[in-house]
Amino acid sequence: MDMIRTKKLARKFDAVTAVNGLDLQIPEGEIFGLVGPDGAGKTTTMRLLAGILAPTSGEAWVGDYNISSEAEKLKAIIAYMPQKFGLYEELTVRENLEFYADIYGVKTGERAANLKKLLAFTKLEEFQQRLAGNLSGGMKQKLALSCSLIHRPVILFLDEPTTGVDPVSRRDFWKILSGLIKEGMTILMSTPYLDEAERCNHVALINKGRIIGLDTPQNIKKLINREVIEIVLPESRKAYKIIKSEPEFEVQLFGDRID
Repeated sequence: MDMIRTKKLARKFDAVTAVNGLDLQIPEGEIFGLVGPDGAGKTTTMRLLAGILAPTSGEAWVGDYNISSEAEKLKAIIAYMPQKFGLYEELTVRENLEFYADIYGVKTGERAANLKKLLAFTKLEEFQQRLAGNLSGGMKQKLALSCSLIHRPVILFLDEPTTGVDPVSRRDFWKILSGLIKEGMTILMSTPYLDEAERCNHVALINKGRIIGLDTPQNIKKLINREVIEIVLPESRKAYKIIKSEPEFEVQLFGDRID
């Protein structure tokens, strides 16, 4: 069963076409990765599928719901974690979870069990009385994920969830995602990191709003018949402009990394 389907999905912003004729089929219970440089259309795709933006043309279905005509019904089955999740830093870990439980209308009988499970799942139990503003970057991401999952969705959208997070926290985050997949959740995530893309069941390479490659990570790698070097450095945009000026190199910017 396909949990996400799109048919010629498109979104324009004035003269800019951010998503251009997107065709996707994402089966139930897998991690699907959207991989592309900044400005490729990944975030716009996520916002369309989450019912936040209306498409300019085309159609899409998430679960059994059409994103245009049944956007309100989507809220019960999805969770969307944007790049900057709205945590309240003056509230504790537990208070943030309670707040989002109120927003999603989680019933009293389910709330205690959900909170206990999520705190254990993300290893935040001993930090539940700590202010969110005093958490590390990785712990904030775990808390943001927990808040997204408080209403037990079946489909999870993650927009570059580990960008700027240290390697250890990234590894912990992926362990959590693996656990969610084992429970039957479907995950669509965007990432600028090629090593993360390899953990997905299928990957779509997206550029200028179009899919330029869609397959398993292993088969995608076979399509690239040239050596790929990944560089991580502080001033990535400056380095990107310098390398791009050399005609013998093909270069793309992925967050703080250059490929």
